[in-house]
Amino acid sequence: MRLLQGGVKTCPDNIRAFQMVGMSGRSELVRRLSGHTVKNWIGSTYCVAAAPAIAHSTSGGISMTDTLTTADTLPLAVAAASTPTSLWNDSADPDELARSIAFGAVGATCNPVIALAVISQNLDVWAPRIAELAVEFPTAGEAELGWKVVEELSIQAAVLLEPAFRESNGRNGRLSIQTDPRLHRDADALVEQAVRFSALAENIIVKIPATAVGIRAIEEATYRGVSINATVSFTVAQAVAVAEAIERGLDRRAAEGLPDWEFGSVVTIMGGRLDDWLKASVAKDRILIDPGYLEWAGVAALKEAHRIFTERGYRSRILSAAFRNHLQWSELVGGDLVVSPPFDWQLRINENRIPVDLHRIDVPVAQHIVDTLLERVPEFRRAYLVDGMSIDEFDDFGATRRTLRQFLEADAKLDALVRDILLPVI
Repeated sequence: MRLLQGGVKTCPDNIRAFQMVGMSGRSELVRRLSGHTVKNWIGSTYCVAAAPAIAHSTSGGISMTDTLTTADTLPLAVAAASTPTSLWNDSADPDELARSIAFGAVGATCNPVIALAVISQNLDVWAPRIAELAVEFPTAGEAELGWKVVEELSIQAAVLLEPAFRESNGRNGRLSIQTDPRLHRDADALVEQAVRFSALAENIIVKIPATAVGIRAIEEATYRGVSINATVSFTVAQAVAVAEAIERGLDRRAAEGLPDWEFGSVVTIMGGRLDDWLKASVAKDRILIDPGYLEWAGVAALKEAHRIFTERGYRSRILSAAFRNHLQWSELVGGDLVVSPPFDWQLRINENRIPVDLHRIDVPVAQHIVDTLLERVPEFRRAYLVDGMSIDEFDDFGATRRTLRQFLEADAKLDALVRDILLPVI
């Protein structure tokens, strides 16, 4: 097996090497690359060196020079190797994902904001490709061309996760692609796009919002064979509603004798975005409490949802996303769930050597913090209690409105980016 090292722009041998060794051999590959600086590229766009996760890099403003031989002792790697808690990278950027894999990552998530950032930061690659797509699809509008780029980015990143996908029989190794937020009011359109995205690669998992419309779409898409990652989800009530919808979809498949396989579906709680909303809510309502308590709100909801999922035996896992503090990783270690921090948060956790408690998921958030939040913050009650909201109330939750708006704004910015490439002002 030949490993290409150094500044390499076309290196298909490295992809093959990375896929051949499997997850158990990646640490050895990390050690063999010790001391080398690697620029990652895949396919015609990027090609990943075997496992350059901890090599010196300045990509995206991140700089890190950790010694490669410490890979196995870094907090993320220890937790990934020693517990059922799965690490996913919160970006489909192939460069970041390749490095995250050597920390133990076995999946990746993405959303319109992240996809826009990846494309914007790599315009030397994507601007020419957008121009090519415009020629290939002469009647396609800006939105269609933008989403074709998102699809290509997702397909490329999915290649890196194929070894984990095969070794876990489909439970991990998933690359998330999000349905177009402009379809959030149309369940049928969400389902049709989810089915199409699911066919892009065998390890694709499709994000559908946990809104009233989205819950209906999640059940139908599951029935039609789509692996689900619920998004725009912040509360225990949403997580349970999504899990129940997935169960109904799977049960319908079983009743009709449709093929059964490991769907690997996950149910996201965006803990940091819940914290953001609660902070805005208490400020608006002029409620004064210990500000540190609000840093625990998302963690409390995640722990409670995980407890319920475990108790009820749902065939999906909780996923922690939208990081605002390291507790959204460290407090969940040991649970059969997924944590998906952005790559910069992974660097911070490792650089600060955050202690790893292999059973931390079993330690509840301090009861006086939960009690205070339940008593003083009405929006936390809605988020934490399993019956805190009905499905019809999901759309009016503040974090839902805020996040959908942000995703829609990212869509509009991607349209504008495509427009500037096709119709430059100068």
